[in-house]
Amino acid sequence: MNETRPPPSPRRSAWIPWVFVGGMLAVFAVNAVMVHLALATFPGVTVSRAYERGRGYNEVLAEAARQDALGWRAEIALAEGEALTLAASDRDGRPLEAQVRGVLLRPLEGTELPLDFALAGPGRWIAALHGARAGQWEARLTLSGPHGERLDLRQRLLLR
Repeated sequence: MNETRPPPSPRRSAWIPWVFVGGMLAVFAVNAVMVHLALATFPGVTVSRAYERGRGYNEVLAEAARQDALGWRAEIALAEGEALTLAASDRDGRPLEAQVRGVLLRPLEGTELPLDFALAGPGRWIAALHGARAGQWEARLTLSGPHGERLDLRQRLLLR
């Protein structure tokens, strides 16, 4: 009376734990790729003394209000033949009589190129861009008026 039973068949749901294992491996792989990309593309640029700069933000706002009160308007543009032009006027639209100083700064590298501005007409100046290669630059200019007024300008430029 011994009955022989057939061998047990494998369970049909044996693959379900492997789905969870595969899902976790996929998450791990995606995270590894994201960590690699984050570390490979970080330029290493940080702001020095960030806490102190944050505490001094009220001075930044006060300086912006002082410059707005001047009413001076300035426009920076790239001219043909690798030159930077600046046109500035006062509150009433009259050309400014001012001195211009400035540099071109490469934002990520920190490379600075001094700019030598020449008067190109009333309220207009021009500076040659010697040694500026293609890419993104920031023009940092200061207009100084005859009575000590000052206007600081910053504008990103894309040189081709």
